[in-house]
Amino acid sequence: MFIHIGEDVVVRSEDVVAILDRVLLDSSLITQEFINETQKDRLVFDLAEGMTKSIVVMKEAVYFSPLSSVTLKKRADMIQDLDSQLIADDQGE
Repeated sequence: MFIHIGEDVVVRSEDVVAILDRVLLDSSLITQEFINETQKDRLVFDLAEGMTKSIVVMKEAVYFSPLSSVTLKKRADMIQDLDSQLIADDQGE
């Protein structure tokens, strides 16, 4: 399944490693170092144009999203619920 993370970007839900609140970037030195190293490899994409609300860590990249981490978590949970329902339906056949 896929998650819309802002602008016109949709990512595969199974490639999402973490969805972090933007505040964590300011309060965590480890997170700042991780982002800085990832930026050196040109794997950070700013979809929020300075209005970052969350950081979506993927297997191969990092996205700064204009959507809140709560909104993205709800979308991810909805996808997980759909996946669970599909599995249950398949087993019931």
